Amino acid sequence: MRVDFAPSEQSSVGIEWELALVDLASGELTPAAPQLIEACGGGEDAPVRKEYLQEMVELVSGVHRVVGDAVADIAASLDLARREASGLGVGLVGAGTHPFSRASAQPRFSGERYDVVAERNAWWGRQMAICGTHVHVGVDHRDKALPITSALARFYPYLLAVTCSSPYWEGEDTGYASQRTMLFQQLPTNGLPWPMSGWAEFEEYAEDLARSGMITVPGEIRWDVRPSPRFGTVENRTGDSVPTLAELGCVAALTQCFAEHASRSLAADATYESLPPWLVRENKWRAARYGMDAEVITPRRQRPVPLREGLAQWLERLEPVARDLGCEAELRFASDLAERGASYERQRAAGEPRAALDLLLAETGRATPFDR
Repeated sequence: MRVDFAPSEQSSVGIEWELALVDLASGELTPAAPQLIEACGGGEDAPVRKEYLQEMVELVSGVHRVVGDAVADIAASLDLARREASGLGVGLVGAGTHPFSRASAQPRFSGERYDVVAERNAWWGRQMAICGTHVHVGVDHRDKALPITSALARFYPYLLAVTCSSPYWEGEDTGYASQRTMLFQQLPTNGLPWPMSGWAEFEEYAEDLARSGMITVPGEIRWDVRPSPRFGTVENRTGDSVPTLAELGCVAALTQCFAEHASRSLAADATYESLPPWLVRENKWRAARYGMDAEVITPRRQRPVPLREGLAQWLERLEPVARDLGCEAELRFASDLAERGASYERQRAAGEPRAALDLLLAETGRATPFDR
């Protein structure tokens, strides 16, 4: 299968932010997406779009050079969505999962693509009441797309930890910082990217999946980090949805800086730091389970390093990159999250699922979760 990659400006950035819709009277998820999307203008290319389930919407930025501009773009769409949602008695929540609503009770949108997802995935498909944060980073040459994909997967624990926001599932504390991660990987073409040596191998992979009936188009390859050939990007899909704009900017900056670091390494000596896929898989699980308290396996030591320590080292190492890209403040916010608490920690500190939801409703759309 021929898969054309349309190169884009290196390290340009775009954000997709999935938000749950909550009935303000009951606190339960509510299927208000059809009304809200219509009120916001509707359309496939509108900034407020539909997703698989009717209890969520997706806010989509344009393409920007600077993370702050992408976040401002999203914030404008959020203002529109919140105005229209308030008239419906609906609140917006940025979190990987709703703390107590029942997933299987949520209706989905109909349509050929969604019907296939529902039929193929059966029970697991009915558990997809989950929201994520997706960050696209531009790649200026096709041959860099798969190496940058692998590089971002190697940094999975840091990219996930700053967004972990789904400790509760249907009223129970799961013990995980990101229950969404464990659910999302159950679908057939989801999960970690397969290590590949070149674009021809990716095309062969897509052909194998199409021939076997697993996909009809390459866009149905839903890896946690994947090339997005139509946009000329690598897309980071590791993160939970997050409540505040500072957290949104943080994961976007971290993604952009890691991608640019990998691009520069490839340009310098055609290499980048890698980790065996079985250790990448272990790091993913550790970050989903323990969040900021995980211990991360690194290429240099092959032994666990506290995630907070590794994150601090990488923030220092990425500082010149962030300066060049204009996202220093957004990148530094990762230190605040490590010190003062990511969303999953703040939700648990609230005490129980309903209190966690009230916190999320209060935080979603704020500039920052912390008082300065």
